[in-house]
Amino acid sequence: MPAANHPARGRQGAALPHLRTKSSACWCPISEKNAVLPVAILAGGLATRLRPNTATIPKALLPIQGEPFIAHQLRLLQAQGIERVVLCLGYLGEMVRDYVAEGHAFGLSIAYSWDGPALLGTAGAIRKALPLLGEAFFVLYGDSYLLCNYRTVQDAFVKSGKNALMTVFRNEGQWGPSNVEFQNGRIIRYDKQGLTPDMRHIDYGLNMFRPSAFAVLPDEPADLVTVCH
Repeated sequence: MPAANHPARGRQGAALPHLRTKSSACWCPISEKNAVLPVAILAGGLATRLRPNTATIPKALLPIQGEPFIAHQLRLLQAQGIERVVLCLGYLGEMVRDYVAEGHAFGLSIAYSWDGPALLGTAGAIRKALPLLGEAFFVLYGDSYLLCNYRTVQDAFVKSGKNALMTVFRNEGQWGPSNVEFQNGRIIRYDKQGLTPDMRHIDYGLNMFRPSAFAVLPDEPADLVTVCH
């Protein structure tokens, strides 16, 4: 899978990212070649690293240039041809729902999936949202603003025939610890803890999945790292 060559994303406002790959009430069948598949946005975390700013407001609603970050993010997705978004919410999620509503102000159709009383982790949140996502979908972090071509990513995913694709960025330790070994278009190793000298890329924050990728998850909160190994 091709890797992106420019930082275009910011977790907590920093320019970061890249591309990567791995291996239902259906909204958008993958067979519809002209359709860009739906996007699940993970926006349910506690955002503890941004305290005290996120003590009473979710990270998605923190102001960037006078508007909540999520407004910029949703407009970017709409400009990429995306029509449907599922917001996976937990902490202070009602505030996000009240702001975004059904998505009409952003030219999108938006549905919601809720963690419930306990946070499910990133993979657990996606597993719960699967009935809303159809047979293939993007997953985007709620703090990511990625200036890549989503159609190109989708085409690579469909062509691969795999259950998962991860985007990666050639990082060389610049924007954070590099955690991906990427060779000849394939992810050789992805590990946020066991870093090696051969890890020159970092996960970019945009993935694609089929529901079957989540079939092996334990019945407990889980992180996407579990799915992407």
